[in-house]
Amino acid sequence: MRSTPVSAAPRRGRRTALAAAGLVAALTLTATACGGSEDEADTKPGGGTSQAADADGTGGGEGGLAAGLADRLKEHGIDVDKWKDGGWKNWDEDKWLSEAKDFVNPVIDGLWQPDRMKSAKEADKTVTTKDAAADQGATDPEPAPVEAVAEKKPYHENAAPVGKVFFDSPEGSMVCSGTVIKDVNHPGKSNLVWTAGHCVHAGGSGGWYRNIAFVPSYNDYGKSEAELANATATEMAPYGTWWADWASTSNQWIQGGSESGGDGAAYDYSVLHVKPEQGSKSLEETVGAALEVDFSAPSATEVSSMGAWGYPAAAPYNGLEMFKCVDRPGRLSLSPSLPTMYRIGCTMTGGSSGGGWFRVVDGETKLVSNTSIGPLENTWLAGPQLGRAAEALYQDMSKTYGGQ
Repeated sequence: MRSTPVSAAPRRGRRTALAAAGLVAALTLTATACGGSEDEADTKPGGGTSQAADADGTGGGEGGLAAGLADRLKEHGIDVDKWKDGGWKNWDEDKWLSEAKDFVNPVIDGLWQPDRMKSAKEADKTVTTKDAAADQGATDPEPAPVEAVAEKKPYHENAAPVGKVFFDSPEGSMVCSGTVIKDVNHPGKSNLVWTAGHCVHAGGSGGWYRNIAFVPSYNDYGKSEAELANATATEMAPYGTWWADWASTSNQWIQGGSESGGDGAAYDYSVLHVKPEQGSKSLEETVGAALEVDFSAPSATEVSSMGAWGYPAAAPYNGLEMFKCVDRPGRLSLSPSLPTMYRIGCTMTGGSSGGGWFRVVDGETKLVSNTSIGPLENTWLAGPQLGRAAEALYQDMSKTYGGQ
């Protein structure tokens, strides 16, 4: 999958409309340039959730959930009070929590400093061409590579909902991509982020990753590594750092996900509920934009174009810039027993994992998938269809935690 390991503040106000409109325009114009039809898009119809402990180990939740979590952690020999002092670095198999109910992510103020963000590496999940051709009956011909195009800068004016997801794993600090999405039950005040399941949980061979945080419009002006030698936190994270206090991913990913995607790849999606490291406004209010999620799971044959956005971090990219690919989607089947995935040509590498896939419906850009797997050759990307199971996971997150 396409994630990567880790080794001046924008103005608000009317930028809100520009951020959302800019993404629509970018997708539509790029699709037209690639031979798609602007009008065609307008005519188309439209797991497991966990509570994280708060910085003080209480979580702040309702109904005794926080206390229950603290007790479960103690059963695993984990003292939340010591977590922030480095206890999270213990990846002992018996203490690497894997069940949905055991997610824990206390805020550690100042952990994600600019240098630590820049050194994060892609948590890559790839499949071989042979693996990707497992069920030719439902798999379309491999798409031609589509060269990734750098997003226009500053990002807050052209792709404000897109950002980076940082986390720690046994292999070190890692990075994925993510998207600010609307919260249907809390309009205008969403704290929800969409990303890939493998960006929050290791799947069948491991557990929840740690220190998961989202940075929207990362490196807003796309500065080079040399220009960022002494970068401030504001330059790297213009809207701040947002910690996941709740997370959800599919049970299929938790049980069947693997380093190469595995049986969980078709369900490789996740929703995060985040809170700011500092401040009290919601993520949507702070960024000024959020995208609706399209859970209609349209057939690949019904969609003229899809665009994938993200921060590729493996060579030849360095993770500092946002890129996008737009192509007509095809179908990819990893097994007759699994739902087919969307596949587009794209040269983005690891680090773009979890980045949103968008399509335009009646003039509005909607998230329809996320980057999950791709080949070693970095010629295409595949993402899951988001149907009823994904919508149920989203609704559960929104109703249970959205207003907190």
